Amino acid sequence: MALNNPAFNNPAFQDPKAVQTYPGGQNAAGLGGQTQYATAQHAGTDAAAQARLEGMYAAPAAGAIETDRMSVEDTVWKTVGLFAILVVTAVVGWVWTMSPVTVQNPSPTIIPWIVGMLGGFVLSLAVIFGSRKKIRPALIFAYAAFEGLFIGGISAFFEFMWPGIVVQATIATLAVVGVTLALFASGKVRASKKATKVFMIAMIGYLVFSLVNLGLMLFNVPIAGGAFGLYSQPSFLFGIPWGVLIGVFVVIMAAYSLVLDFDQIQQGVRNGAPRAYGWLGAFGIMVTVVWLYVEILRILAILRGSN
Repeated sequence: MALNNPAFNNPAFQDPKAVQTYPGGQNAAGLGGQTQYATAQHAGTDAAAQARLEGMYAAPAAGAIETDRMSVEDTVWKTVGLFAILVVTAVVGWVWTMSPVTVQNPSPTIIPWIVGMLGGFVLSLAVIFGSRKKIRPALIFAYAAFEGLFIGGISAFFEFMWPGIVVQATIATLAVVGVTLALFASGKVRASKKATKVFMIAMIGYLVFSLVNLGLMLFNVPIAGGAFGLYSQPSFLFGIPWGVLIGVFVVIMAAYSLVLDFDQIQQGVRNGAPRAYGWLGAFGIMVTVVWLYVEILRILAILRGSN
């Protein structure tokens, strides 16, 4: 965008009509009035105009604060802030989960996990539906805090069961996010209408599968035995557990969801959306990254459990 580069702050690059009066413009010499040569007679006027022009070139580009418009840089900082909140409350969730563990009682609590999951779910609905009228950053901050509690709780519980799994899941998540962002930034990966339709169908199918799996686990149906329900079935395809195959498919969906997030943020910037909408962009990225981390954590747990 022209606003991001001081070299394009000149009116000649913003208003086609300005080309007629911009010194050196292709239409400047053909005007019936004063031309670039005639204006040389007015040295004082030219000096003042030149000073203003140099000032325009020297001035920094207007940012999100000055324009009150959404920008990629501002959205990135908002995202970093939300993840900082998540990390802090994740530490709280981790400590809370492991606090009851003693030699006599070697069992962590799942209360932070449940509280964070339920609180994050309620707040996500409030953000999604409430943002149609007004963006409320406080709700998004609260969502990040509860998600941190959830992530800290579930991570501590899985780490207790399978030592080292959290580091593996974190590295894998960062790798997927980094590769996806790099491919998107290079222009090699973009969201398309056809791919998005396939993605939506896959998401609906996965949602139905997850609800069925949850119902089978709640009612203790034998086919859904195991820590992860249908994911825990010992069936194999080419030596790979079904739960892992499903998990890999879901990770691919989460990666494409990140592409959609990045694309929508760019679209918001192009449309000149208000700066507050950067919070929604940051919120969307956090939702996707948390989903991606949990899926990778589950894949690793299935692999570790099968060993």
